[in-house]
Amino acid sequence: MRHAVYGLPPVDLAEVPGDAVQLSPLIPGAARLEDLSENSLDAATVLAPPGTVERRYVLAQVLRALGPGGRMVALAPKDRGGTRLAKELTTFGCAAADQPRRHHRICTAERPTAPAGLAEAIDEGGPRHVDNLALCTQPGIFSWDRLDPGTALLLANLPALKGRGADFGCGLGILSRAVLGSEAVTALTLLEIDRRAVEMARRNVADPRATILWADIRASGAVPDHLDFVVTNPPFHEGGSEDQALGRAFIARAAEALRPGGALWLVANAHLPYEASLREAFRHVAVAVRANGYRVYEARR
Repeated sequence: MRHAVYGLPPVDLAEVPGDAVQLSPLIPGAARLEDLSENSLDAATVLAPPGTVERRYVLAQVLRALGPGGRMVALAPKDRGGTRLAKELTTFGCAAADQPRRHHRICTAERPTAPAGLAEAIDEGGPRHVDNLALCTQPGIFSWDRLDPGTALLLANLPALKGRGADFGCGLGILSRAVLGSEAVTALTLLEIDRRAVEMARRNVADPRATILWADIRASGAVPDHLDFVVTNPPFHEGGSEDQALGRAFIARAAEALRPGGALWLVANAHLPYEASLREAFRHVAVAVRANGYRVYEARR
């Protein structure tokens, strides 16, 4: 029996033992929440996700893993699901104490003797095939049930590539499947920080040339080197807030990984100021297309 933590709760809002097992799919190397056996936890602390379906899935999985009388502390910012936490726990049969603090809601609850609705919430938030994407996916992954317009624009303007490449932040593998349509591509490394997306990409990209890694691109040694090309639609939000440093990190990693003359194909919202970072890191930078509030850049080392 042990304590588990999901996500990275603010240290001044939730006390987490140093030996707590980390379960977040956004932290490479963390344990899989789904692999916990029933009645295997004494306690859990959950920074609840903002999406309703994803949040209920996580709460249900944690309640499934808690032993009789096990205690859960679940918290979230008020504007990212916190105001609904207590009600959602009630639907599972929990008597939740709800406390507001520092723009968060913090709920404390014991696992009920007979939790209600766990299987339904787990089924609703679990992996599935989405026909309009023709892909396996799961709620909580970026753009899990639709093709986002930035990726669509890059797909429409991506040339046939060749050699060794990488897809930074590969998500479900949509860009990678298009890249691998070129027989001249000899190897493609897909890198993604979301374990759930990695698992779905392994279902969606069935090609022996593909290597799919659960990794944080910002970490040292995560990215292969001497590549011929990199494709990416980099994230620009972390923890629900805009963070332009993410895109700049993707640009820097691409510049390090590409061989001289190698190409980066990047799509980004037009308001994001990435052009200066691109020009600092690359010999040649061009806007290949502007449309629908996005820009596709081609940058050469």
